[in-house]
Amino acid sequence: MGVKLEVFRMTLYLTFPVAMFWIANQAEWFEDYVIQRKRELWPPEREDQRRELEEFKERIRKQREEKLLRAAQQSS
Repeated sequence: MGVKLEVFRMTLYLTFPVAMFWIANQAEWFEDYVIQRKRELWPPEREDQRRELEEFKERIRKQREEKLLRAAQQSS
């Protein structure tokens, strides 16, 4: 039983990566499934969402700079 189990495991270890590589390299499958799924998960950004995100990043950056400046002034 031990040899048959080892042969099965080795076959599985070799077959699985090859099968995944073959599936991932199917252009039609990639275009039909993966791109559609990506669009579902991450819809295209709207201009107002992008602007809000940029404003938020700028506020966080300013807060971080002010905090660092206060810490530098206190240590001086």
